[in-house]
Amino acid sequence: MRAAVVVDARGLRCPLPVIRLAQHVRDLEPGTVVEVWATDPAAAADVPAWCRMRGQEYLGSREVAEGDDGREDGPRGDHTAYVVRVVAPG
Repeated sequence: MRAAVVVDARGLRCPLPVIRLAQHVRDLEPGTVVEVWATDPAAAADVPAWCRMRGQEYLGSREVAEGDDGREDGPRGDHTAYVVRVVAPG
């Protein structure tokens, strides 16, 4: 599933990846798929927890290796992509 929106939070520490996700979600329509790119290991717990607390759908995560980010137009690098479907704005 290709994300419509990418939140690039690589290099940011907790809680900034989730804060950036929240900032983007408030302006998105239900059904929009968002990927949060993060290097902070805390995001593995933070993103799913945020989804539960905010009523969003956590679809899972995938490790992204150097040069394989799944998007031709995106930056490259080692990170994890956390995938969220917007259920309700904000």
